[in-house]
Amino acid sequence: MNDLSRISVVLPSLDPDDKLIAVVDGLLEYGFSDIILVNDGSKAENLHYFTDLAARHPEITLLHHQVNRGKGAALKNAFRYVLDNRPDSLGVVTVDGDNQHHPEDTRACCEKMLETGCVVLGCRDFSLPDVPPRSRFGNRTTSAIFKVFVGMNISDTQTGLRAIPASVLAQLAEVYGDRFEYETNMLLAFKDQGIPFDEAKIRTVYIEDNKSSHFRVIHDSWRIYKLILAHFFRYTLSSLVSAAVDIGGYSLLSSALPLAGMARTACAGVGARVVSSLLNFFLNKKLVFRSQVSTGKALLRYYALALPQMALQVFLTQGVYILLGISEKSNGLRTFLYAVVMTVLYIVSYMIQQCWVFAPEKSK
Repeated sequence: MNDLSRISVVLPSLDPDDKLIAVVDGLLEYGFSDIILVNDGSKAENLHYFTDLAARHPEITLLHHQVNRGKGAALKNAFRYVLDNRPDSLGVVTVDGDNQHHPEDTRACCEKMLETGCVVLGCRDFSLPDVPPRSRFGNRTTSAIFKVFVGMNISDTQTGLRAIPASVLAQLAEVYGDRFEYETNMLLAFKDQGIPFDEAKIRTVYIEDNKSSHFRVIHDSWRIYKLILAHFFRYTLSSLVSAAVDIGGYSLLSSALPLAGMARTACAGVGARVVSSLLNFFLNKKLVFRSQVSTGKALLRYYALALPQMALQVFLTQGVYILLGISEKSNGLRTFLYAVVMTVLYIVSYMIQQCWVFAPEKSK
């Protein structure tokens, strides 16, 4: 069993009840001796939970927010406190105050963090029958969106149990977001900044159908999903800009080249496509996927994807025409089907670019 004395528990809380007492008692029982308890602007009638616990247990350091600033702000405030006041810290573990994280699981996550040097996410099993429907649906939806649009496989995107090594604490303390979206931004930072992470299976506990949660389904879900989908929105913008350059370049070259007929069309088309594809490559590398992969390697992969994709567009579209018996005269329907095939390939191309073309090198 590892010594937990150099791991700080970060415990943010807003308007707690008796469950907070149970959380603290359980952590102390399982060997944690440094608890950073953050009051995130609780009402006056709930302040006694914080002051009573701090007075009873010298292992607790109490931080106060005068007003509610959000879970993200509470976590980052505690991270900075550890960085400033725990120079020998091995890391922190974040725990929710609703008693849904068993202290044995908290300890297991910390031990795995110490063994691997990775951030460890405590992940629940959402296939169990007692999981509230909104929690099951929300997590499965978010996990699917993460996989498709970010290229990350995370089985529990909403977990508040996260063991974080000291080596990356300063980076995560600077991640944007003050409320629930901060935890999503933290996951996105793992990919953008190359921070290794792992998962540990934990108990799936929901008390009173998760009624004590301060999560606002519509408002907070929108804040989270727009962060995840930002990658795809940037990809779309990059594609639109590149398409505009392609069309403009073709028009300019068509009027400027001293050629005629097929030669002019071919040269103008190839020249415009070379310029627009290079622009698209660099926009995707720098702005969309923010990749650190070497330019040469990524460029080879990019064209290894782009050239077959152009041919596949033609063959798939023609195949659909033949399969459905679309006549040459059905211009509107043919255009619609062309757009459908192009859209499917567009999304597939996005997924391949993030998972292969611009994917970070795997650490050996």
